[in-house]
Order: sequence, then structure tokens, then C-alpha cells
Amino acid sequence: MDLNGARWPGELRPYQAKALDLLDAAWDEGRSRAWVVLPPGTGKTLVGLEAARRLGRRTVVLVPNTAIQHQWAEHWRRCGGEAGTDRDLRHPVTVLTYQSLAVFDPDAETDEEGRQKSRRGGLVRLLHDNGRALVAALHDAGPLTLVLDECHHLLDVWGRLLAEILEELPDARVVGLTATPPESLTPEESKLVDALFGVPILGASIPAMVREGYLAPFAELAWLTTPTSVEADYVEGEAERFAELTAGLLDPGFTSTGLLEWLDARMVERTAEAGGAVAWARVETAEPRIAAAALRFHHVELLALPPGARLREEHRHAPTAEDWVALLNDYVVHCLLPSGHAKDAAALEAIKRALPAVGYQLTKRGIRAARSPVDRVLARSAAKTLGAVEIAATEAISLGARLRCLVLCDHERAGATLPARLREVLDAEAGSAWLMLRGLVADPRTRELAPMLVTGRTVAAAEETARAFALEHHERGLTVEPVGGGVAVITGSWTSRTWVRLITAFFESGGCQILVGTRGLLGEGWDARGINTLIDLTTATTPTAVVQTRGRALRLDPSWPEKSANTWTVVCVADGHPKGAADWDRFVRKHGGYLAAAPNGEIVSGVAHVDASFSPYAPPDPADFDRLNQEMLARAADRAATREGWRLGEPFRDELVHTLRIRPARAPAVTAPAAAAAAVPGAPLSVPARRHATGRPELPDLYVPRQLGALGWMGSYLAFFAAVTAVAIGATHGDFMMWVGGWAACVVPAVLAATTWQARENRRLAASRRVRDRAVEEAARRLDGLAGEPAVTSLAYAVADALKGTGLSRRGAEGVVVRPEPDGTYRFSLADVDAATSQRFAVALDEVLAPMATPRYVVPRYVVHPLKGEARLERALAWLEDRPGGNGVVYHSVPALFGQNRKRTGAFVGAWNTWVSAGDAVFISSPEGEGILATHRGQDPLEATTVLRVAWD
Repeated sequence: MDLNGARWPGELRPYQAKALDLLDAAWDEGRSRAWVVLPPGTGKTLVGLEAARRLGRRTVVLVPNTAIQHQWAEHWRRCGGEAGTDRDLRHPVTVLTYQSLAVFDPDAETDEEGRQKSRRGGLVRLLHDNGRALVAALHDAGPLTLVLDECHHLLDVWGRLLAEILEELPDARVVGLTATPPESLTPEESKLVDALFGVPILGASIPAMVREGYLAPFAELAWLTTPTSVEADYVEGEAERFAELTAGLLDPGFTSTGLLEWLDARMVERTAEAGGAVAWARVETAEPRIAAAALRFHHVELLALPPGARLREEHRHAPTAEDWVALLNDYVVHCLLPSGHAKDAAALEAIKRALPAVGYQLTKRGIRAARSPVDRVLARSAAKTLGAVEIAATEAISLGARLRCLVLCDHERAGATLPARLREVLDAEAGSAWLMLRGLVADPRTRELAPMLVTGRTVAAAEETARAFALEHHERGLTVEPVGGGVAVITGSWTSRTWVRLITAFFESGGCQILVGTRGLLGEGWDARGINTLIDLTTATTPTAVVQTRGRALRLDPSWPEKSANTWTVVCVADGHPKGAADWDRFVRKHGGYLAAAPNGEIVSGVAHVDASFSPYAPPDPADFDRLNQEMLARAADRAATREGWRLGEPFRDELVHTLRIRPARAPAVTAPAAAAAAVPGAPLSVPARRHATGRPELPDLYVPRQLGALGWMGSYLAFFAAVTAVAIGATHGDFMMWVGGWAACVVPAVLAATTWQARENRRLAASRRVRDRAVEEAARRLDGLAGEPAVTSLAYAVADALKGTGLSRRGAEGVVVRPEPDGTYRFSLADVDAATSQRFAVALDEVLAPMATPRYVVPRYVVHPLKGEARLERALAWLEDRPGGNGVVYHSVPALFGQNRKRTGAFVGAWNTWVSAGDAVFISSPEGEGILATHRGQDPLEATTVLRVAWD
């Protein structure tokens, strides 16, 4: 079928044209399936339709919901084409929902007893009659182009069904479109996507689209709250139940073998007996949750530090409920359950009663996860609704009539009945879109913003807003039905396909300024360009959900070219309960891997782009919530700063940069921080060695005064004989004056000459001594500069040069960038390299700084100890005279990347010798290496806390 009569009236953007060219190349290579990855709001619809138009075949587009179905059909009509939404596929372009294909007959999926039937015969045979009719229509339609919008939806039963259908459509061309990056897929999902589409065609990232001006700049913000008083009382009660349990467990008499006694034997003694650092490395690999929990127990002084263990950022906070349960489960399974002791049986009953307070239950096989009532209270807290109201009201003060706020919830109404113990704690509709609408209508500040609710089943609003909307669309005969609390429902002979379009237009025109909806309907594909404030109340944390949710606010607004968007997440934290950070943990998962501009302008992933003080491992102190919220509101109001922080129009590489953030425990730790990659830094003249240091300066020889020369001696002899002669003549003639004159004429010149010569020799000797003293002082200063801890910068230079020397990086020390951060850390990265190389650099530097575990090679770092006074100068003179003088030594692990073979190890050692210290690598399995491991394992060479992060460049 010829589709060439249709044309998009505008111009393709460069990245769209590039994606289409790559698709054309894929078809030319013989591929029949491909998927394109582009951020939300960048025109995936146009790319899909243009790809179909170029192929010129009958086209079927599958989309996730009816709102998006309408948008696709309307888009094609704007191109001048004909689009249909019927299953008969009679139009050149047909747009259908995935549900129209994947409608399974429930009777066909279960046997007479309601059990799941085997699907070995395939999914197609399980389809309802309507689904089978559509599959038959696809077969009969001839060569097709199948466009799959938001194709991440295929990562469930639809994908397996489609794989079966495509086997029967060998001539079909398949184009998948998604905003979900392939690296976020699970191995199983990657396998399915690869089978459906093959290698992805990657478009630009969200930061790239913002920097180029195709998406609006945005700020990620958080509103932090604590539960309401009623909720807090409940949480406190649950915390007391668990606190009683933990207090009992810490009592040595509570069980036959106390928990702490068990942990000490399990984590400390057994690790030491099994080889210290080597054994601990095995524990961390095999049982990461137990290992991490043990280190957090150490942080609060409940457990000694296991040999070879190292505290990292994630371990420096109090144990969570998950930590207690991880260790408690090990204790229960291996100690209490096999015991049979009466004390232990009573303890098991106490554990069984207390565990539900933190969302777990005790079974015969150990502790298993269950639904946590505290987590449910935090996720659906009324305080979050109040927080959303406060955000909307404050944003309205800043934006006035320009405000377009979208509030996204998980559900229209609470989907399940509350447990009996929560009925007096939470509203039955807690966390729902309905309760959010009621909260907005109840507050006079937000009621005047005409809030509306739109879902796949319901349209509701404040009564006056509902009547205004119905009046605007009077021709449809809409009915306004008050339901109490100032809220009314709008009903009529319409469907969600119609009301979503009408309400979107009403919202964009300013008829309402706050729209409340569900993520399922408005969270993806829905297009409202005016949104400039998004309040996320959902609990979804998958990469797909996060990208799609935030994508609602990133579209450009033609009526406001200077638009910037604020994306808010409301987080509820209950201090004092081991499960009280559950909502914070969700917040962390939402931001993990998601790139946004931090307040300092750096584009990074993780909660640090919300606030530099935020940790992914623990929430801030609730005492700081008010201050942080005020800072967030101030940042939200300064939208010009948001735009400036994104550095619009500046060049970029659109690559991820892996960084290592270092918090030094001792100084000096970092030298010469640079704002950008500088010229090649000069290598130090000397580095510590086993004896003193390398690059020993030359000690000038001390000048030795010369003896009287031959002519001097001859003159002295002549003067002596002349004097003797004069004395003899004077004596003969009895002339005393002649005798004296003879002496004066001969002796005085000789004495003067000798004195002058001696003074000159003394001056030469003094000058020589000053030269030697200066050389000794310079050597002392050089040794002073090497004394104590080395600059981490030097270690970074060594790692970078080693990467360059082995061909693993195009940049060496000249590419190292060091940036100081407001929190006292330093950010190390390797500039102007690809993401894989920057990751190699960050990981290798982290390994160099980490305590020794089980490396293949180690390398010494000799330590020059600080000295003062005469001892300082004596050491310098000994160095200059090449006399023995030993240094201390600390060993560092050779990063695994360089320990793979001797050539790479040699390159690392060469760079190490240039920047850090003399010394050669030692093979850890050699007798010398085994001795080093025995005496140095687990030691922290620099006592620096390190954190790996990912940024964008």
C-alpha cells in the first residue's frame, strides 16, 4: 500500500533524522526488526510514522492505552494520511492498543479446578476470539510494518505472544519505540528484546536533549515529611515491639547462645581463622547482605571489625530492619532452630511475634519477607498529601497564572481494604488520586487553582470547576454530580479517549491549573506541553516508570520559550523505626541511574542531584527537614538558575563519566584541584624509596684550601735571604736603621702577600660550605615534601598514566580532573574519555585506595617520616652522601585490571614509580607476597572514604 501521499508538515530534528537513517541502514543490511531508544517528549511518534511511511506498507501501530491511541491517529492525520482504530485493518495506518491483541480467554487459561494450564502449546491458542480474529487479520493483510510504541510493555506476556505471532509473519518489518535504556533491562528482558528486535538504535540522552534545547531544563526536588501524629503513634508502637525484641536479643541470657556471641564467632573469629582478608572477601562475595549488615553493626559498636573488612559510605549508619533480619535469619537458621533448648524456643516465639512490625514473618525454614504495615503507612501517609498541597500552593505564588501542575498517583482509589490494625491510622482512600483531589479542594490556596481529577474511569473536580468545564462543552450534555466535600463528578456519554483529550486542552488553556491523575493513564505517552510542575506520589521505582513519569514535564511549551520544570518527589520518613526509611529507599531507587543537573550544575545520577548532602544509604535527620524544604522551595522559585545550571547550548559528548569521590581522613590528601583537565602535570623530582628517596641530588664537593704555591715559596725564600743579607750588612756596619729597613723591605711584602692569599682561600672555603649547606637544605625540603601521606592526586596520576601506557585510555595524567565539593569530598575523574575508560579509572583508583583484600600483586609505598632540627639535616646529608637510611613501607593493591598480566603490571609499576614511590610489584603467591599479605591484610593505606558515582559529560 502506498503511503507516500502523507507528509509531515514540519522539519525533522537532527536526532530524528539520524535515527531514521540508521533504520534505513538496518533494512538495507537485511534486518527486519529494530528498536529505537529516544527520551520522552522527543518525537518518537514522528519517527515511527516516518519510518512506516518510508517503508510504504500497510502499518499497524500498537500502543499501551487509548489516550496514546488517539494521539497517534491524530498525528498521522496531521500528516495528511488516513488512520483507523478498528481491528479490520482496512486503513493504511491502524492504531490499536496492546490489549486489543493480548485479550486472553480466562476460561482457556485454567482447568476445571481453576489451576493454571500448561502453555507449552503456545500463547496464540489461548487468545479470546477477538484476539484470534486480529491475528488472522494480520496474516491476511500482506507484508506489514508493525510499530510497537512504548515497547517496554512487551517485557511480559505480550512480548512472548508477539514473538509467536511474528514467527508466522516472516515478511513483517517491526519497529519498536521506547524511552527505556537497554542497560536497565534484566538479563531475561534483554534476551526477549534481542529476540524481538536485535541491536538497539540509540538516540540522544535526556541531558543531551536538554542541552540542545529540545527538552525543557528541569530540577529534581524533594519534599521531606514525617508521618502525621496518628500515624507516628502507630509507627512508634510498632518500633517498640521490635525494640523489645532487639533488646532481648542483645541480652546474653535471652537465648542459650547470645546473638552478639554468635555474630562474633560467625563474623570475626571464623573470618580470622579462615584467612582474614581473604576469607572476608569471600563472605562479601557470597553473602553481601550479611556482610553489609555486620559492618553496620560494627559502626554502632555492636560487633568488632571483621579482619580484612573496610567500612565504606554505605556502612556508616545505624542498622536497618533489613540488616537486623539478615543477621537474625542466619542466627535463627543456624543457631536457634537446631538448638532444641527451652530458652531458644521461647526466643523463637518472641521473634515470630515481633517480625511483622518490620514486614517479615518467621517460618520453619527461616525469616521471609511479608507486607510491612509501616511501609504501607509511609507510602500512603496523609502527610504526603499535605506536602503536595504545600508544594502546589507555593509554586502558584512563584508562577501565578502560568502554573500547570500535574500530580501523579498510583491509583484512582485505594485498591485493597485496609488491615484492621490500620483502619484507625490511615484514611481508606490514603494514597489515592481521589484523596489528593479532596486535599487540594479543601485548601483555599489550591482550590482557586481549579484542580481536576482524570483517570481511565472518572472525571472529577471542585464543583465550580466541574460546572465551568461542563458549560464549555455543553453540546455534549455533560452532568455535574456533587459527591460531598466540594467535589463533583462529571458524567456523560463519553469515554476516556474523549475526556482525556478535552481535559488536556482545558488544562493547557488554564481552565484548571492542577491536574490529578494516575500513572497508568497520564504517566506515559500523554502529551501536555504546558506542565511545568510535576509532583510524584507514586511508588513505582523501575527505570521505565521513572523516565516516563518525569517525561511528562520535559516537553517544550510554545507559549513559554523560557520554560523550566520542577519535578517533586514527596518522601515520608519515620525516625526511630528500623523500617522508617522505606520511603526514602524508594526515593533513592527512583533516582538511581537517572541523570539530572545538581545545584552546582554538574549532571549526575542519584539523589546527589537533588541535594549534595543526600546519601543513598540513609535519610537526613528529621530535624533538618524544615530547612531542607525551604531550600527546595527557594530553588524551585529560581527557575533562571535551573536553566543556567544546564548550560544550554554548550558542547557535550553525551557520555557517562564514572567518578570517584574521596573524603580524606588525614591531610594532605589532595593537591592542586583543577576545574578542568590541565596540561601534562610535571612529575615530581623525587619519590620515596626504600632508602631515602629517588632522584638523589648531587652534593657539591667541599672546597679544599690550596697550599702555598712554588712561586710563593720561592718569593718567601728570596725575602728571607734578602732579610738575612740586610741584617748582616746592617750588623757589619753597625747601622741599626739599615737592619730594620731590610727587614721591612723584605718581610712585610711577603707577609702581606701570604695574608691576602689566605683570605682568598678562606672566602672560597666559606662559599663552598654555603653551597653545601644550601644543597643539604634543599634535600631536606625535598624530603619534607615527601614526608607523611602522599597526595591522592599523585595516585590518580599514576593510575591514569598506567591506563594510557597499556593502551586502555587515550588520556593519562593530563586528563585527571579534581573538583572540590561543598561537603568536603573531592571528585576525581578522567576527562575526555569514553564511559568504559572513565569507569576503569574510577574503579582502579578505588582499588588502590582500598584496604588489601586478595590482590594478585601488591606494590610498596615507602613512607618518609617527618623530622625536625638537626635530625632533619642529618638525614638530608645522609641521602646526599648515599648513606643508608631506611623508610617505613605501606602496601597497596595493584588494581585487578593491571594485575592480569606482567606487561600491564609493569606499566602500572612504572607509573607508580614516577608519581608515588619507588619499588616493584610483588606477586602475592610468592613467599614474600604471602608474608606481606599476612602482615598488611585489611589495613587501610590512606583511611579515605570513597564513593563511586556516575556523571554526564
